[in-house]
Order: sequence, then C-alpha cells, then structure tokens
Amino acid sequence: ATAFGPTVTSFVRPDPVPSPQDFVLWSFFNTMFCNPFCLGFIALVFSIKARDRKIAQDPGTAGSYGRTAKHLNIAAACLGIVVTIICITLLVMYYNSLQVGRP
Repeated sequence: ATAFGPTVTSFVRPDPVPSPQDFVLWSFFNTMFCNPFCLGFIALVFSIKARDRKIAQDPGTAGSYGRTAKHLNIAAACLGIVVTIICITLLVMYYNSLQVGRP
C-alpha cells in the first residue's frame, strides 16, 4: 500500500535583471534639434536597434547598442551646443560691426 501525500512545489523567483536603456527619446530630440554631422540620426538608429534587441530578450546586445547611442547623443549634444554658441557669437559680432559704421 502506497500513500499519496500532498505535492509540495516551490518556486524560486530569480533576481530581476535590469533592463538596458535605449535612449530613444534623447536620440529623437537630438535628431530634431542637435544634429551636427547626422550624429543624432545615427544615435536614433542605434537606439531603435537597442529597443529591438531588448524586446527580443537579448540584454547583452541591447546594452551595447544602448551605450553606443548614449555616446553618440552626448557627442551630438555637445557639438550642437558649441555650434549654437559660435553662431550666436558670430551674429552678435556681425551686428556690432554694422552698428559701428553708423553715425
């Protein structure tokens, strides 16, 4: 005679793996407003690749694409700010040179 007792199952929940960032919004902003040398657009491409890899459950590749997008976004933002400052400075200098000649 065999006795069947209650079946005990245990479930161990694995630690959550942090999801890699894809920086899509930052890349979109840089594409629209700070796009020197098309760096914002290239960052947007890498951000979309990172999001696709994240959906495909490939966090290693998604993290790599996300880091590349982050570095491109930083470069695009820095170059965009520098170019904007230079353009404003040149416009002010040009405007001042026009005012000097007037009596």
